[in-house]
Amino acid sequence: MARRALITGGAGFIGSHVAGRFAANGYDVTVLDNLSSGKREQVPAGATFHHLDITSPDAAALVRDGRFDVICHLAAQIDVRKSVADPAFDAKTNIVGTLNLLEAVRASGARTRFIFSSTGGAIYGDLVEPPTSETAPKDPQSPYGTAKLSVEYYMGYYARIHGLDTVALRYSNVYGPRQDPHGEAGVVAIFCGRLLDGAPLTVFGDGRQTRDYVYAGDVARANFLAATVDLPPATGVDSRAFNIGTGIETDVLTLANMLRKVSGGESAVTHAPPRPGEQLRSAVAIDKAARVLGWRPEVTLEQGLRETYQWFAAQREEAGA
Repeated sequence: MARRALITGGAGFIGSHVAGRFAANGYDVTVLDNLSSGKREQVPAGATFHHLDITSPDAAALVRDGRFDVICHLAAQIDVRKSVADPAFDAKTNIVGTLNLLEAVRASGARTRFIFSSTGGAIYGDLVEPPTSETAPKDPQSPYGTAKLSVEYYMGYYARIHGLDTVALRYSNVYGPRQDPHGEAGVVAIFCGRLLDGAPLTVFGDGRQTRDYVYAGDVARANFLAATVDLPPATGVDSRAFNIGTGIETDVLTLANMLRKVSGGESAVTHAPPRPGEQLRSAVAIDKAARVLGWRPEVTLEQGLRETYQWFAAQREEAGA
């Protein structure tokens, strides 16, 4: 009998890649998504789809009765700017919605591994020299980062008191095919669109702010490994947390020039005033993921940017056909 995986947010950018990875490895895949940003056509063929919100009683019932071997929880409010504008909505989705699922796992009595998609950029802040390890001090600068870290502490509680099998994957800036231009990592999708339009690439400030860009396919593989490897018991909130990135800082100007190279585009780079409060440097240390999960990124930034640009170009061509 095939093992069963539930992917929340599985119609979205990263979630659809994760769902596809489990389906390709013979899992019986169920996708839960409210389609607020996800797209039904991105759900892998053969997966069972439920149009539900993670805060709903129906979502809890699905988790409680489904007896899944693994739940990859990617459904979330992902926009840092929206979290600043409406922190209560962010908390309702990212904290209360996740608690709804964790309570359902507890009530099910099943030995389900619950893998939470956290953030490796928004919880560490600017106080630590990159690349940042999992045990570095946490200093989230936004309600979004605060909510993600809060969920990790809740998972520590559920592991300690109720024996739940929980894992947190702290992503750096994920990019790749199907990406929407939201959040900081959305710069790749935005630049691809500008290049296809022949429009200038806008860089805020001097363009020297850095991020750690990791390809969506590598993130999907990290989820699969986190679901399948044997892990030691939890001994604290950081013990079952893994940074998923490259450990490499890439500044925005370098990113723009690499995309111009792989696309063959002639778009100029223009500068706009810096954005107040923007994190200046970010990259995560990935030694622990390599040592415990057996995971390292396989797609170079240039290769990933080329594949991402080609995907956007194909989408544009299909839309115009």
